[in-house]
Amino acid sequence: MALNFPEHNFIFTLAELQRVVRSYAEQKVARYGITRAQWAVLAKLEKTEGQQQATLAKAMEMQPITLKRLIDPLCAKDLIERRSDAKDRRANRLYLKPAGRALVVKLKSVRNEINQQALIHLKPADAERLVGQLNAIKENVRAAQQADGAEKRKERRYG
Repeated sequence: MALNFPEHNFIFTLAELQRVVRSYAEQKVARYGITRAQWAVLAKLEKTEGQQQATLAKAMEMQPITLKRLIDPLCAKDLIERRSDAKDRRANRLYLKPAGRALVVKLKSVRNEINQQALIHLKPADAERLVGQLNAIKENVRAAQQADGAEKRKERRYG
């Protein structure tokens, strides 16, 4: 059952918000010699260190070649390293190096600063609720996308 929402520019506002936040984050991390996308790799790697590049690419919802282009400069700057996978010689596992760990700590304060600035006029409970609602919206869209993809596959097969 479809809910009847008044006309508004939700998707355009959300896209503009994403663009502005990305630009602000890009500006903030430039002083560390990395991009916002490379920051995302470091942050994700900190939580799941030792995973294969292909697994990280999938978790970050990007093509492996795109991730490789983000990782190469991070390796050159001695922030992360690739190690051969003992069970699969075609694969590499990714690890933070000491300089990468130190940078991740600094970047957490940048993240906090960006969050603080973005949510400055919200009460903490409202900010928490907003993040929960945005996550719910993300899951709604993912579910719709998967359902549409399944429907298209079914149409091709039987249509």
